[in-house]
Amino acid sequence: MRSSLATLLFLLLIALPGTSSTVFAKSAKAGSGISPEELLNRAFVDIGRQRFDTALGHIDELLRLRPNFRLAHMVKGDLLLARARPLNTLGDAPNAPADRIGDLREEALARVRAYRQRPADDQIPRYLLQMRSDQKHAVVIDTGRSRLYLFENNNGRPRLVDDFYMSQGKRGSQKLREGDQKTPIGVYHVTTSLPKRKLTDFYGAGAYPINYPNEWDKRQGRNGHGIWLHGTPSDTFSRPPKASDGCVVLSNQDLEALANNLQIGLTPVIISEAVEWLPAADWSAERKRFLQMLNQWRADWESKDVDRYLAHYSKQFSSNGQDLAVWSRHKRQVNAGKSWIKVGLDNVSMFRSPGREEMVVVGFDQNYSSNNLSNVMRKRQYWLREGDNWRIVHEGGA
Repeated sequence: MRSSLATLLFLLLIALPGTSSTVFAKSAKAGSGISPEELLNRAFVDIGRQRFDTALGHIDELLRLRPNFRLAHMVKGDLLLARARPLNTLGDAPNAPADRIGDLREEALARVRAYRQRPADDQIPRYLLQMRSDQKHAVVIDTGRSRLYLFENNNGRPRLVDDFYMSQGKRGSQKLREGDQKTPIGVYHVTTSLPKRKLTDFYGAGAYPINYPNEWDKRQGRNGHGIWLHGTPSDTFSRPPKASDGCVVLSNQDLEALANNLQIGLTPVIISEAVEWLPAADWSAERKRFLQMLNQWRADWESKDVDRYLAHYSKQFSSNGQDLAVWSRHKRQVNAGKSWIKVGLDNVSMFRSPGREEMVVVGFDQNYSSNNLSNVMRKRQYWLREGDNWRIVHEGGA
């Protein structure tokens, strides 16, 4: 067999920055068997080493398990064609639809890149500053790499436990309006579960809507609805990197694996165009700074010094139709009747938004008591960086 296919794959690999082209880090979980993606990865490694018959064996096994895996069919076609003639590109089948072959090449690139550039064990997404103790997992999505990362809450520190190939909107990310076929960027959470039996075959194994548009999206005039994590039709293993109307789409087997770790109303889903990874020490320092900032807000409220308390609020602040001026008058009137105030914050979560604005979404159970009122409520705040300071631009019940 000619080595042109190996050369093409080698060129694909070296075009990507990162570690050695022979490094593909992810392995199947113990007891779960070899995943389709792992078999595809092994085939790519063997092609790069010019072990074409071994590569073909991996692809045949993959297609036995998942006969609807179109990328695997393309790779098998290349392996067979390369026996007869040199190949000029991946997916070099004659008379093949150019748009479909292009989509499959993009999928191959995304999958190879994910193996080569998987984050190191000591790296944490900047966005997961603090998870509530009852939030067992968090989802972080990198639309630029077509990858969904699943993190476990390991005594307060996020630990990467799995990652999956995913598809986003046909027109990319940064959703602004209904029908723009883009995937939103921001901090969200899973709101409900839609089982397969209640959906058409288009959504595959099920669907998990998220709360787009959130409070900040609405403030920015972003609209639209129906952004889900969902599966694929029964005749399709995976879709191209840009294929949906804005939803995040996984293979059915990956969605089922992910679903085992989703908590309705609790699991955060953070969608980014390019995940920022921090060394554990830097993540810990940033987390500490934000906790101190939140605690200072609490202490200034307890002090009954209204000016100190209101200094934490932005001129852009609004909540339930109240701007900063109305909010300030209300707080001054309320505090005038207080001889003491105590504020406790429990189950704190802090998620930095990956959007264009420097923002942190903070949630907590607020235990408020004073000489004439006591209550407990779940609250959500949006803190926005303004120059050197962080200030609250939205506050309300969660």
